[in-house]
Amino acid sequence: KQWYQRRVAITAGGGIDNVLNVESNSDVMYQNRHLWIRGENMSKILKVRHATIKAFRDHYYDRDYVEVTPPTMVQCQVEGGSTLFKFDYFGEEAYLTQSSQLYLETCIPALGNVYCIAQSYRAESSHTRRHLSEFTHIEGELPFITFEQLLQALEDLVCDTAERIMTSKHSQLVLDINPNFKVPQRPFKRMDYRDALQYCKEHDIKKEDGTHFEFGDDIPEAPERKMTDMIGEPILLCRFPKAMKSFYMQPDLADPIVTESVDLLLPNVGEIIGGSMRIYDEKELDAGFKREGISPDNYYWYVDQRKYGTTPHGGYGLGLERYLMWLLNSNNVRETCLYPRTADRCKP
Repeated sequence: KQWYQRRVAITAGGGIDNVLNVESNSDVMYQNRHLWIRGENMSKILKVRHATIKAFRDHYYDRDYVEVTPPTMVQCQVEGGSTLFKFDYFGEEAYLTQSSQLYLETCIPALGNVYCIAQSYRAESSHTRRHLSEFTHIEGELPFITFEQLLQALEDLVCDTAERIMTSKHSQLVLDINPNFKVPQRPFKRMDYRDALQYCKEHDIKKEDGTHFEFGDDIPEAPERKMTDMIGEPILLCRFPKAMKSFYMQPDLADPIVTESVDLLLPNVGEIIGGSMRIYDEKELDAGFKREGISPDNYYWYVDQRKYGTTPHGGYGLGLERYLMWLLNSNNVRETCLYPRTADRCKP
């Protein structure tokens, strides 16, 4: 095919270089994102993003998952009330969803393995390199599985999707941006939360106040990434304390003060997936509500899943922008989405 261009207008003197150039700071770049995406590198990133979403869908399709489309306007929390975007819904309080997990759980008795690719929202005043206020959330729920099978599903998801991308026509775009990318080997390293605390002590990775991490402490992004980069391979970080985690996470029968929970940590990024086995006993779920100080009234439909027949099940959420950070060796999630929404930016 032959392609032709026809001039339809004359640009301002100096063209885009008057607005964006190699000396532009990040604020100028993001303020003019609509022009920035015309650049060669951003064009490649957005094409890789397109290929990655297709690879995830192909992965799920070939493994007989059913795609569903949960609502994003909700009246319940999943990951803590402090990070909810609230709005008035015809006179009732409602929120932009933090996660579609609870709705996916309602689908598994009818459909089996399910997934969705949807937007999620977090009202965190966070300015780290891996946080967005709006992000693309890839979530899955699987019935009739054990915790180990959940871990294997995460390995399969990350590696199979990467293999599909690297054997597609878009593989060269990835290598143009990140020439050293290689699909990781399975199985991934397993590490319990307690082991991570010990690793941090042995390698002098400390809290901001100079003290060591203790049981019950959250390991923030910087020390978590330092540990991950020192180990230098994907880590399935497992069995976090019950007090740190959400109301729906299944306690470990062998050690009930921890949960059957997991974060997948990848070099250069840190956490890209959070997952767990889900509580499937109604009394245990009610105890989880009480522990978190949550009224179960708006969760009646979620509780009903336990009343009217359920099964051991687990699931996870993956941040697409963080996956792309890892794939492309990017410095910030803002580089891997179209128009980033952050604590200090909601335009263009």
